Amino acid sequence: MLGSASTLQRVRRIAGIVLAVLLVGGVVAAVLAGRQGDEGTATKTVRMVIGSEKAEYFSDPEVVKALAAKGFTVKAETSGSWAMEGLDLKGYDLAFPSSQAPAVELAERYKVHGTLPRPFYSPLVVVAHRDAAQVLAANGLASLATEHRGTLKMAAYLDAARHDRTWQQLKGAGKYGELSGTVFISSTDPESSNSGALYLAAASYVADGGRVVASRADLDRTEPLLKKLVSVQGAQQSSSDAVFRDFVSGAGNPLVLVYESQVASLLADGQKPGDLVVLYPDTTVNSDHTVVPLTEDGRALAQLLSTDPELRRLAVRHGFRPQGEASEFTSDTTYLEPQLTGVRQAPVPTSAVLHEMARRARG
Repeated sequence: MLGSASTLQRVRRIAGIVLAVLLVGGVVAAVLAGRQGDEGTATKTVRMVIGSEKAEYFSDPEVVKALAAKGFTVKAETSGSWAMEGLDLKGYDLAFPSSQAPAVELAERYKVHGTLPRPFYSPLVVVAHRDAAQVLAANGLASLATEHRGTLKMAAYLDAARHDRTWQQLKGAGKYGELSGTVFISSTDPESSNSGALYLAAASYVADGGRVVASRADLDRTEPLLKKLVSVQGAQQSSSDAVFRDFVSGAGNPLVLVYESQVASLLADGQKPGDLVVLYPDTTVNSDHTVVPLTEDGRALAQLLSTDPELRRLAVRHGFRPQGEASEFTSDTTYLEPQLTGVRQAPVPTSAVLHEMARRARG
């Protein structure tokens, strides 16, 4: 009996040891599984500086979710596109200005080689209050296709600017008390903001007979008009986002230069201001949102923005036109022109010329 009891105790002791080993093994396996699971859901944090017009896109919860599904968490800071040149981008993974010109400058500065990704683009447009748009149309400065969409005739507008025409000189303006003073388009500061600089690029192209400003003589010839376009505005904002918000709130000038994407994003949110009219300049400049990858993670994110179907769909929802497939862009055609028919694209001067043009225009 004693032998049997002793044997039973030994069996129990061995079983306890085996069970302990199995329990420890189970805990280790669970920890390892947890670690592997963490690795599967972990994201790479990408730091970037972007133009303010893209802030709503990158803060959209659906964009955040789509990026996380691909392994990315984005931390974005905003800056005027040209002002990015004055920033220290050490520690950032990418810069994302609103057009190619400042991107090329940044690429040269940070020795970024190869083709710079351009995930999407947006043309510049002029937003107007209905009264102002109808007066422009009645005086040959614009034409209206719908109640909320039309074309700004750039040559006629620049001629009016050259001769300091006022709203009071335009027929039909007298019954609108808010239309007074010189007729001008509000734009951003061309020395710090991309949209302001591109406005000068388009205006100079039209003013110089369809030629791209390239020489000192070209600059001298176009300087007086460009200076008028800027000086009449007084203080200028450095952000197109701020200018557009002021317009939507009813403050400021009745004609404002913005990105089409800002209007499309507003419409996508369900807001349809009754007196908003979008005027497409018959000669304009597309703003090619261009990535300057500073790290491999930055380059991978840029590639994702260009190719991932969900991120492209969300870009359209925020009003951006994805590169490569025009049919992807759909919006409210009452306000926006899907095919950009009748809109001429003005080539953009080199960065050096554009900088000098902006400096001269600002005086």
